[in-house]
Amino acid sequence: MDQFSAEFDRYAHRHRVQSGLTGFAQVSGLRGNTSIADRARFDNYYIEHWSLWLDMKIIVRTFSEVLFARGR
Repeated sequence: MDQFSAEFDRYAHRHRVQSGLTGFAQVSGLRGNTSIADRARFDNYYIEHWSLWLDMKIIVRTFSEVLFARGR
């Protein structure tokens, strides 16, 4: 983590909450071979703008991604 923290601004901030099964970055298409900086930015956005509504959107988008096998 120290290596990424030195290289990517606010990388360590994304570890303020426990990870889950899915996340805002993942349902936004940032998985696999994508920028760590972008994933950290999306994770931090989620943490800073958390709401029940945002969680519901992530859950719905997760089901959609799984059902329609997007991103494969």
